[in-house]
Amino acid sequence: MKKVGIIMGSDSDLPIVQKAVDTLKSFGVPYEVHVYSAHRTPLEAAQFAKNAEQNGFGVLIAAAGMAAHLAGALAAQTTLPVIGIPCKSNALEGIDALLSTVQMPSGVPVATVAINGGTNAALLSIQILALSDAELSAKLKAKKASDAETVLKKDNEITKNI
Repeated sequence: MKKVGIIMGSDSDLPIVQKAVDTLKSFGVPYEVHVYSAHRTPLEAAQFAKNAEQNGFGVLIAAAGMAAHLAGALAAQTTLPVIGIPCKSNALEGIDALLSTVQMPSGVPVATVAINGGTNAALLSIQILALSDAELSAKLKAKKASDAETVLKKDNEITKNI
């Protein structure tokens, strides 16, 4: 199975990245986590992205706040899918990071999840990997069925009690 590379621009993004890690672990998906900054360690970030495919990665996740150039910087160096997680900051509540992550120029696509959306970034990466992995696809289908069952149980309880 291909690995998921998770890159965060700062160790302060770890609480958001931890949600992605926990989700990947629950599906048995291998991953690596690194701290590389698009601005402070651009060479290391570029090298990681350039070598990611040959190093066994299938998807990259980039978590960054404020200017949030990390996802685009990685996407510029690889043909692998890159998923950006815009991280909330104090100044603009993460809107700055969201706009920086989603507004990529033509030819440098970055899939973008919600602000602080670590869980969805992991699930999207799992969906991408599941395109060529039947076992992973079955796990996703089971999760979706379980999630639906949970909602329907809550619907039933509310319907009975109101």
